[in-house]
Amino acid sequence: MQRKLAWREHIVINIPWFGLNITTGTLTPLLLPYLVLLLVSENQKNTSLAAIRVTGLAVAMLVQPMAGILSDRSPHPWGRRRPFILLGTILTMLFLLIVAATPIITTPNLDSIIQSQFGVPAAFVLLLVGIVLVQGSLNIVFGALIGLIPDLVPEKQRGRSSGLKAVFELLPAFFAIPIGIFIDRGRIGLVIGIVMSILFITMLINVRFVEEKQSTEATSGNVYRTFLRIVALTSIFVFVTQFAIWLIRAGGAFIQAQGASFNQQIFLIGIAGIFTMAGAIFLGVYFGAGVGIGKEARQQMPFIWWVINRLLFLAAVGSIQGFALFYLRDYLQMSDPATKTSVLFAVVGVFLIPSALAGGYLADYRVAGGGRVGALRAGLARTIVALRLHRLGRKGLVALAGIICTLGTLLLLMASDFPMVILSGSILGIGTGLFMATNWALGTSLVPASEAGRYLGISNLAGAGAGIIGVGIGGPIADFFNRLEPGLGYMVIFSIYAVLFLLSVLASHKIEIAESIEILN
Repeated sequence: MQRKLAWREHIVINIPWFGLNITTGTLTPLLLPYLVLLLVSENQKNTSLAAIRVTGLAVAMLVQPMAGILSDRSPHPWGRRRPFILLGTILTMLFLLIVAATPIITTPNLDSIIQSQFGVPAAFVLLLVGIVLVQGSLNIVFGALIGLIPDLVPEKQRGRSSGLKAVFELLPAFFAIPIGIFIDRGRIGLVIGIVMSILFITMLINVRFVEEKQSTEATSGNVYRTFLRIVALTSIFVFVTQFAIWLIRAGGAFIQAQGASFNQQIFLIGIAGIFTMAGAIFLGVYFGAGVGIGKEARQQMPFIWWVINRLLFLAAVGSIQGFALFYLRDYLQMSDPATKTSVLFAVVGVFLIPSALAGGYLADYRVAGGGRVGALRAGLARTIVALRLHRLGRKGLVALAGIICTLGTLLLLMASDFPMVILSGSILGIGTGLFMATNWALGTSLVPASEAGRYLGISNLAGAGAGIIGVGIGGPIADFFNRLEPGLGYMVIFSIYAVLFLLSVLASHKIEIAESIEILN
């Protein structure tokens, strides 16, 4: 029986998530859109942003489960996970220097060759290479780190540990304001230096203080065959999503060629966007996870539905975050959009963090036979139980998060000024914080303990796949409609994301898991 962990131990287990999310939270919504705007034409910015993100995330989808599998089998004296966390962090720091170099590299001769062949400058290709390498090395860390909670945290404490994990994932929002100001002023080197420092320090705390012992358990299965399954999983998912993107582009051209009216184009392509995104998620996860898991897939349907639920939710919320800067700049016509975006993220973080902590506590309260509720803890727990939210269980809380975020997105569609955007973002923050804690706690209870790294690595279909689908399909849709009317594209894709939130609620009901109502001490 695992001993109860102290809060200090939960902190050192989860603190690398802070460094990782400082990195991704700076690159994805702030730095990458800024650099893309420097390098490509205005009417291609969303599609170009999508191309970089999709390529990098495809690499992430491949690397993360492989890192998880290798760490599952690692006999290193430091333990199964920490050597991979150290290696991935050092590589990420090196590759971030490539990203930092893109605005200052000038190669006129090479530019003319690449521009004539691919329609982009050489610096854009360098940025693409840098992001791909960063995604690969970051996901070595992700693949190992996701195994620490199931490895080291008792089942009865996984809700609160997942809540703390979510807090570390969300705290970077408060660092977004100075980072956004620096980006608007072109201080890219300083931004990369801040990111590298935080990434290194958080990794060092984890590697030094986590009490992980050398693994003596033998993990069954052929590693080579498992790797081939992961390659096949990634290939299937990327093929499905790229086919969906092709359908959207071909469908849009066909609808325009038929002389459809303005409103007809919005309706038809919007509906097509919903079906292609949702279809890519269901088909990509069902077949991809089936190949990745193997013959045990039929026995792991709760896990597969959990990945589908997670992907639907993250595709929506991550894409809203990813397009926020362009939305504020193009639709609401705001000056210094990086600074405004960072202010938005910081305010949202105020709601994210308490929601994640509350969600973590709620996730550790389950139903007991006969419906009796055991002795209650003091303070927050009494308030929560009094509201009877504990009776929802982890699955019900995940569904509630999807409903809250649907409402937040609908409010965003009605926003006409920055205060309304802040209000809608705050509602999205409450739902996202609740989801991040309770969904992860639910997932860690669904995976086989001996192969947590492998299964939770496969769950990166949701992490990386969210960007591939949400941004990969959403970017071309946004550019298509923005060419018809400036800013219209964001209204169309945000409407699609609201539907994805609702579909995540429906998917949560397919996760079959026995939950008892009791207070886990």
